[in-house]
Order: sequence, then C-alpha cells, then structure tokens
Amino acid sequence: MIPAVFDYHAPESLDDALALLRQYGPEAKILSGGHSLLPMMKLRLVEPEHVIDINGLPDLSYVRIEGDVIKIGGLTREAEIEQSDVIRSHAPIIHDTCVMIGDPQVRNRGTIGGNLAHGDAGNDHPATMLALGARIVATGPNGTRTIEVDDFFVGFYTTALDPDEILTEIQVPVPPARSGGTYLKLERKVGDYATAGIAVQLTIDAQGRCVTAGIGLTNVAAVPLRATRAQRRLVGTELLEADIIEAARFASEDARPSSDLRGPEAYKRGVIKTITQRAIGIAAGRARKNQ
Repeated sequence: MIPAVFDYHAPESLDDALALLRQYGPEAKILSGGHSLLPMMKLRLVEPEHVIDINGLPDLSYVRIEGDVIKIGGLTREAEIEQSDVIRSHAPIIHDTCVMIGDPQVRNRGTIGGNLAHGDAGNDHPATMLALGARIVATGPNGTRTIEVDDFFVGFYTTALDPDEILTEIQVPVPPARSGGTYLKLERKVGDYATAGIAVQLTIDAQGRCVTAGIGLTNVAAVPLRATRAQRRLVGTELLEADIIEAARFASEDARPSSDLRGPEAYKRGVIKTITQRAIGIAAGRARKNQ
C-alpha cells in the first residue's frame, strides 16, 4: 500500500528537531532507521501528517565507555554496534542481539534508538536492555532526563517518552568480571520476528555462585517482559542443572504469550522453557571463563 500524504522535514540539529516536535505535536512522527515506522505507514496503521527525519543529526551515533558506563547514541546503526570492539569486549550480549536482527541490509540502516523507541515487544533490544539494567536518555524542551529501562515500556507500542522527546542515548553499566550473557530467539525464518526470545546476563562470584541475574523475554507479552521469578531463582545458586531447569520453568509460566500464526500458546511456552535453559547455560559458561 501507499502511505497517506504527509509533510517531510529534515532538521539539521537536535534543537531544530525538538522545535518541530513542539510545533506539530501528536501529528508528527520521528524517522530514524525507518524499518518500523514506514511499514506501519504503508499499511495505514499510523498516518502522521508530519515526518521528522533525524538521520542527518550530528553527534548521535557513537559507542564509547565513560567511567563504568557504555554509552550508545540513539542513531547508532545496528551494523556499527555489531562491529564495535567496545561491545564485543564489554557487552557481547548486545552483539549477540544485533546479529539476530533482520539481515545485513536491515542492520545497515536500523538504529538502536528506533528499535527501543518503537515500543514493540517483538523487537530484540528491549529484552537485552532489561537483562543489562540499562537506562534510556530522553531529550526534550526541558533538557534531558534518564529513564530506567524497567519504567520505559509502559504498554502496547507505548513507551515513557513524552510526545516532544527524542531518545538520544542508551546507557549500559559495564558488566563486572565473571559476567556473561547471551541472546537467543526462535524465528520461523531468518529476519522474522521472534516466536520467542530470551536475553540472559549473569554475574558469579569467585566460588561460582550467581550474584546477579538479568533475564528479559521477547514477544511473549504486550510489553517486553522481565522474568523476575526466574532471576530470583538463580541468585545464590551454583547454576546447577536443577537450578537452570526450574528458572526456565518460572520464565515459561510467567510469560503471557498469545496464540497466533507463529504458534499456539502452549507451543510458545515450550519454546520459552527450552531456549531459557540454553541461554542460562551459555551465559553461565561465559561468566566462568570471564575471570
């Protein structure tokens, strides 16, 4: 289908983009990578009167470490993150996530900020950011504010961003030594949305006991879901097989999948249980190697 008529704007600065958002209010949509917005416009699921293309904004594409925080600019392309030495060295779970997104063409254009700001529970980065305990930086007319990732996804395709704000940065705490993580998902074909996905990030102590656990689930509820019971089940354990199996069962029970073309609810719960066991095992193995 063809989108409805709209006015196109290409601001040259962040201030200009924010001014356009203030001017046009809810009738405007931000365009970054475009892989979420444009298909919805073609299907007439959204019909903005104004599209504000922020791809030309300077200084919003970067991956760097400042102190004990990894900072990722909102306009950073998935391909840039995938190739980043900072990400590979300090947060390989993010690399695992990027390579699962679409295909090389999608990753060359798609941005991490757009992936998160769209608020789609089927997108891959939200679960990973939940597992990592990330923070989202939003910039608006009153300056910047920081939103904890657990407070960011508030409903179906809805985030805590105000209508006049732009997601400008993601902040990820640098995982300590003896940490490991991974992102896995089952998809019907390469590039598809996940039937279900799982992000796991673990830290263990010198004796091999789990001291922190972050687990996020993809496409199993209306919003990206933190598997709280599964996390609690792992903390304090030596991550033995029985611990992993029970944590995976908790994740499966606490998910809220719906039956659709990707499978019935019972099948999806089985998928969650299986890939959660696998992801915890991989994360634990990486944590033990990361001394």
